[in-house]
Formats: sequence, C-alpha cells, structure tokens
Amino acid sequence: MSRRSRKSRSDEVWLAEARRASRGRLQRKKAKAPSLAPLVIGGVLIGAGLGWFGPEMMQRFQNSRWEQVTSPAVGDSLSARFGFCHTGGGTNCVVDGDTFWFHGEKVRVMDIDAPETHDPRCAGEAALGARATQRLQQLMNAGPFSLESGDRETDRYGRALRVVTRGGESLGETLVAEGLAREWDGARHPWC
Repeated sequence: MSRRSRKSRSDEVWLAEARRASRGRLQRKKAKAPSLAPLVIGGVLIGAGLGWFGPEMMQRFQNSRWEQVTSPAVGDSLSARFGFCHTGGGTNCVVDGDTFWFHGEKVRVMDIDAPETHDPRCAGEAALGARATQRLQQLMNAGPFSLESGDRETDRYGRALRVVTRGGESLGETLVAEGLAREWDGARHPWC
C-alpha cells in the first residue's frame, strides 16, 4: 500500500470515528409521539361498561335521587302532569286508587289499599275504585309532592313502594279520610 492510501485510509477511519463520537452530542433524540392505542382501548372499555352496567347504574341513580329529593329537609320537589292509564305501562299516569306511573316506573302507594278497578268483585267496588282513581289523579296534579321509601323498596309485582306526601302529609291518608281507601294493614280485605 502506498503512503497516500494509508493516509487516506487513516483519515477515513479517523473521520468515521469522529463522526461516530459526535453523533451523541450533535444528534438530538427524537421524541416518540404518544400512542393513541391506550386512549382508544380505554374509550371502548368505558363505552362497553356503560352499555352493560348503564341501565343498572341509572336505576341506582334514580333511586338515590328519589331518596335525596324526598328527605323531609328538602321538601316537595317532584311533579308531573298525570293522566289515566288503566292498562299496561305508562308515563306519569294513574292506574287506580293506589297505583300510578311516574317517569317510567310503576309506583304503589304503600300506606293504603284502594278498591280494585281491574276485575272488581262487585259493582260497588268498581264505582268506588273509579272515584278513588279520579281523586288520586287530582291529588297528584295538585302540586309538587315527595315520594318516601318505607321498610321495603318493591312489592311482589315489582312496583316501587312509596308513601306520597305533600307538605309532610300523606296523600294516601287523604284518600282514607275521604272514604276512598283503607289504611294498609298488610292484607287485602273485600270491598263488597
């Protein structure tokens, strides 16, 4: 090898070593862009969780909202315009003298027993049941009310059991005082 080739070769080696050594100082590390995969996966999991558990959570929220709203310290803050719904489900309607639908939930007035309007045992029960139904509708439409829980949340038919009050007074007791219902004693008694 000639002297010139050796020098060129050593210059090339030296230059390559110098470049390699300076790379760490001269080159900056490129920042990695954050991955969107965890966000997308998290969003999908949250969406699936809401789809799976959402209805149950909404039911718990509604029940807890009722409990908060119906505490005596808060006062009467529930209201709706009630119609009649003699059969099937409904929204904000009175079924009979002790049952109504409120915001999609069937509610049984737990402190009274009213005459039956569905399959009454006699004409007297049917007439009294119709009057009790009309009066409950009037009472429900008379202004804001509260729904208070008792010792049980639901009855054997899945209806929410609540005492309906206005100004701390039971609307069920109003029906009893007017002769349109009886105080609930845990058993049904004939109206005929």
